[in-house]
Amino acid sequence: MLDANVIRQETERVRKALVDRRYPESILDDFLATDSRWRECVEQANRLKQVRNNVSVEIASLSGDEKKAKIAEMKDMAERVKSLDAEISSLDFRRQESLLLMPNIPHNSVPVGDDAEGNITVKTWSKGRSFDFRPKEHFEIGEDLDIIDFVRGAKVAGSGFYVLKGDGARLERALINFMLDLHHQQGYREIFPPVLVNDESATGTGQLPKMKDDMYQVERDGLWLNPTAEVPVTNLHRDEIFEKDDLPIHYTAYLPSFRREAGRHSDTRGIARVHQFNKVEMVKFVHPDRSYDELESLLGDAESVVQALDLPYRVLLLCTGDMSFHAAKCYDIELHAPGGDRWLEASSCSNFTDFQARRARIKYRPEPHLKSEFLHTLNGSGVALPRTMVAILENYQNEDGSVTIPEALRPYMNGQSVIG
Repeated sequence: MLDANVIRQETERVRKALVDRRYPESILDDFLATDSRWRECVEQANRLKQVRNNVSVEIASLSGDEKKAKIAEMKDMAERVKSLDAEISSLDFRRQESLLLMPNIPHNSVPVGDDAEGNITVKTWSKGRSFDFRPKEHFEIGEDLDIIDFVRGAKVAGSGFYVLKGDGARLERALINFMLDLHHQQGYREIFPPVLVNDESATGTGQLPKMKDDMYQVERDGLWLNPTAEVPVTNLHRDEIFEKDDLPIHYTAYLPSFRREAGRHSDTRGIARVHQFNKVEMVKFVHPDRSYDELESLLGDAESVVQALDLPYRVLLLCTGDMSFHAAKCYDIELHAPGGDRWLEASSCSNFTDFQARRARIKYRPEPHLKSEFLHTLNGSGVALPRTMVAILENYQNEDGSVTIPEALRPYMNGQSVIG
């Protein structure tokens, strides 16, 4: 959430951010109009309340008709104050609604663009394998080896769900444990949070109300299935104040996550876009002066996962039109899948500045005697499992139909080197 004072004082900067991010300027105009009327009503109500307090003292020294007249005048004033207070409450609700719909302001290093075409490739790692046979797509490999079952996934839950079997399930578990161990070595503290989150948690990280249609809701209990572990992990510290020396705080977490993919069709075949997926997440709480340096190190920590798996990848700096609602700057790591000859996003590493912290009221105290301020939060996938599985199956496939297990994962599969 943006600071209301920033919106008032730097209106044109906020307007440019909306234009660059392809959001309607009406969001800003609605806020400014509502905010102006809200401040006007607050000022009127405060002035009337001050007059009422002064007259209340004066009435004590009056008598007769003069006292009756003043009492009647105060009754009229009380009604006006009551009416103003009701309008203030309504206006403030509308102000907050407008603020919750306003995206973060992009960092000045973020390229301006309409969509994914405006993203910039900042790094490419490994050219990948040269095949002397036609590489299969992952769903062909998975079905041939009987390690991915799409038919029974759809039977159990519907389209967009799948079942991992045998060595497929073991490979997934190996990936999760490998990633958590690696991030532990990098200095992250492991967390295993709830899968379900409440309204305040989903609002605190920016999923509500903007992405409501993309989430699964448990209406009876007022809860949501998490769309990413970022939500419960960030909200661990909602409404808390840290001392400066407590920062930075680095967490890693594994959770199954859920997205409806509203407005998008899940791939008719395969696991690249599905409704339930496993993911290892990294979350940082940092001093504002350090957040962009922390973003670069976060990206490096995510890259170390795919480098250890020896998967070809590229890093994209996302443009304003392709960046998530709550990010100020974001890098994507895309893995190359040779079977379908396509790039698949496996990680997004974002700096949210104080956007989430303001919504979730997470602060730090610069010095013991100073007023608390909002810290900065960051988040990165380290990494998402389905597309990483796609990349492994397609990059490590062999002509005889088997799949070589990446060396980094073999200790997690009892030394097994091949799925066949």
